Amino acid sequence: MTSPATQMAAQRKYLVRDFNRYITCYLCRGYLIKPTTVTECLHTFCKSCIVQHFEESNECPQCGIQVHETNPLEMLRLDKTLEEIIFKLVPDLREKEEQRELEFWRRTKSRGNGEGGPITKRARLGDDEGEEDEDGRGGDYHRSDPQIAICLDCLRNNGQSGESTVKGLMKKFIRCSTRVTVGTIKKFLCLKLKLPSSYELDVLCNGEIMGKDHTLEFIYRTRWRLQEESAYPMVLEYRPRIDFG
Repeated sequence: MTSPATQMAAQRKYLVRDFNRYITCYLCRGYLIKPTTVTECLHTFCKSCIVQHFEESNECPQCGIQVHETNPLEMLRLDKTLEEIIFKLVPDLREKEEQRELEFWRRTKSRGNGEGGPITKRARLGDDEGEEDEDGRGGDYHRSDPQIAICLDCLRNNGQSGESTVKGLMKKFIRCSTRVTVGTIKKFLCLKLKLPSSYELDVLCNGEIMGKDHTLEFIYRTRWRLQEESAYPMVLEYRPRIDFG
């Protein structure tokens, strides 16, 4: 004979929609993909949605709190536990998301945009960003290489000469091969900012100037302090070259 407790447990049936307010993104209204939490207020969004939002604002889109004065990406944490819960709650969500990625990259390839490997939703290279290889001619962009997401942030130089020349990128989040060097990043910046190819830039990670032959993989493994956190890209800052001589 079934106990009353067992019978009550059997009667507790919930629909996925009963949990929707906990597992959907405030920004895109879809199910959370790579759920990422703002540590200042604990609101959670799709990783791609919140990263794109922080391109234009440093405030939480849900509650309006200032997340960080200069770099709100530092205050993001990927919630892998919630991600697994959502995939278990929503039938076929994982498979559908993977299929959407594949379809996106097929369309991208057919247009001739050889962008990097699959990533979810809007957290991908802008259509007009990162389209040059190391020789500036375009190509396969090392599609088979391990990929890395980076943020190229303009470092203001407090009135030093060149500040009026070097501006921030309209789309500063890009994805590229880990084999890309700092020298290539400098060429990319000069191209996008319409600077002369001979213009001298410094590229920094955590305040330290990086050598032109350093690869992104080397910088990530030896200089980037937040490599254990995968919710946001590695931040590289750039500024006009400062001559200390």
